Amino acid sequence: MCRSMPNEPGFMDEDLERARVAWLYFIGGQTQQEIAQRMNITRLKVNKIIGQVRDSGAVQVSVSLPLTDCIELAEEVSHRYGLADAVVVPDLDDYIEQKRVIGEAAGTLASELIEDRDMGVGIGSGRTLSFAVRALRARPRSESWVVGLTGGVTSGSSTNTFEVATAFARALGIECHYLTAPIYCANPESRDAVLLNDELTDVLARTEIADVGIVSCGALTQDTSLTQIRVVKDNLDTVLKRGAVGEFMGWFLDAQGRPIDHFLNESIIALPPEKLKLKPISVLVSGGIRKIPIIRAILRAGYVNRLVTNEGVARALLQGPR
Repeated sequence: MCRSMPNEPGFMDEDLERARVAWLYFIGGQTQQEIAQRMNITRLKVNKIIGQVRDSGAVQVSVSLPLTDCIELAEEVSHRYGLADAVVVPDLDDYIEQKRVIGEAAGTLASELIEDRDMGVGIGSGRTLSFAVRALRARPRSESWVVGLTGGVTSGSSTNTFEVATAFARALGIECHYLTAPIYCANPESRDAVLLNDELTDVLARTEIADVGIVSCGALTQDTSLTQIRVVKDNLDTVLKRGAVGEFMGWFLDAQGRPIDHFLNESIIALPPEKLKLKPISVLVSGGIRKIPIIRAILRAGYVNRLVTNEGVARALLQGPR
């Protein structure tokens, strides 16, 4: 995990090479042959570096060697978008492995933010956030609680907001609250009717007062759990025609981060992005080339003050207009 921080002097190219080999092997799960091909060095050299790192004790649960290029990227992204903090992890070719390392880096960051504090923690949904639970080591005070920031999808999976919020609460040893409603109603009138339930509106209010928001975002492709919801699938073409570049907690946003004019944004049961913006701590956990437009839109709008992503996304965020 590479945090934004002042550049540290004294690291030469061979230090970076050593750190990258160690990260790809111990954290990224790549074979020595894959690393050799990726970095254009011999397998013998990879094997030698891994042995040296093992013997030095630099590898514990995580690799305690800084990847200076990732640190620099994190610092530049933080400065450009006015973030309080950023974490950048190296790129991996495997789609799921990339999500895993981003998620686990977010879990480590979340642990630092939550440790020994009394606070409400709002959680979004998605596979990347589900991996974050693995790295949670914090013990917040007993009065703390977790709340899901969105309604759920009708098909169950470990990436549904209910499951992700439950996993966070269990890992932290605190209670959990749920928006026990679908993320989208059939129309705005149906949403108004659902919100006549006092218990549901109480939980919705809790999403607003939570001190921390840890969320992800999604591209508008046909293979996501959100775009498989019938009402979204039936309206995806019009959502795209109205300028949406992705979804954020279920809200469809344009390139500037503004919710598009569409009935789905009026029928959603989820914390509004503008409310997330008010939280002391708000973390976007997302990576992958397909998500660059929506990540950039979220940062442009200032909805979050922290970011966890991968190198390729970080580099793209630094190119072109802010």
